[in-house]
Amino acid sequence: MLAELASEEDDEGVEKEARDGLEPLEKAVAALEVRSLFRDEADHRPAILTINPGAGGIDSQDWAEMLLRMYLRWADTRGFSTEIVNEQPAEEAGIKSATVIVRGEYAYGYLKVENGVHRLVRISPFDAQKRRHTSFASVFVYPEADEDVAIEIDDNDLRWDTFRASGAGGQHVNKTDSAVRITHLPTGIVVTCQTERSQHRNRDTAMKLLKSRLYDRKRDEERKKRQELEDEKGDAAWGNQIRSYVFQPYTLVKDHRLNLENGNVQAVMDGDIDLFIEAALLAGLGGLKAPEGSK
Repeated sequence: MLAELASEEDDEGVEKEARDGLEPLEKAVAALEVRSLFRDEADHRPAILTINPGAGGIDSQDWAEMLLRMYLRWADTRGFSTEIVNEQPAEEAGIKSATVIVRGEYAYGYLKVENGVHRLVRISPFDAQKRRHTSFASVFVYPEADEDVAIEIDDNDLRWDTFRASGAGGQHVNKTDSAVRITHLPTGIVVTCQTERSQHRNRDTAMKLLKSRLYDRKRDEERKKRQELEDEKGDAAWGNQIRSYVFQPYTLVKDHRLNLENGNVQAVMDGDIDLFIEAALLAGLGGLKAPEGSK
């Protein structure tokens, strides 16, 4: 009605009011459209997000930590809660790996499209000659398995290792072998938890992560049988990236699956990634495989 009135009377004030009133309506409709795509049985579950550096040395380890910050900020803007269950700092900078549980409405439904290799181009802060470097990191997202999910795990198939935690947590954590690593021998899946002071709690969390990985593996096998799973596996290196983040010589974030770009790289690194997530969901890119090397 306001738009028609503005058109008839050529009133800029009324036209602006009409635009301002239309914008939240358009966002609400778009949100409903995205929600209608959450039909997978696991979309409503919490998401377990693992980040590993790929090719690029120290720069890739630093890049992995930058991605961790980006996803934590994205979750915070949505009002989602996050729990870092494993974060292994690298020797000089960045991280060797990190695993975060993201809890919120349709957390896995949103984050599942972030599976893949992420590429960074920038002037390396670790290069004395200030040369431009390309770094890679892999992101693997899978749903947390609830207690009602039937996954049988044979104790004889597990290898348990304990070690001293290397991340934050206080002196007590670092002086005891509280960190836990489980290797599932039949599949080669490895999960680690080192954030709790108690080894018992870390064991419980590690078992939950393993159950979730096996649940995701089972779902992958079912999708393969129905021929609905796309083959998106690839090394965390050149040619396999789903998205590039360019800091120099210009600023640009480009999703290669969608040919979608955003020039405000700082906003993206601060967690403003809904543009890419929603576009990927609307394009039907949900349910991708884990990238190679994401064990």
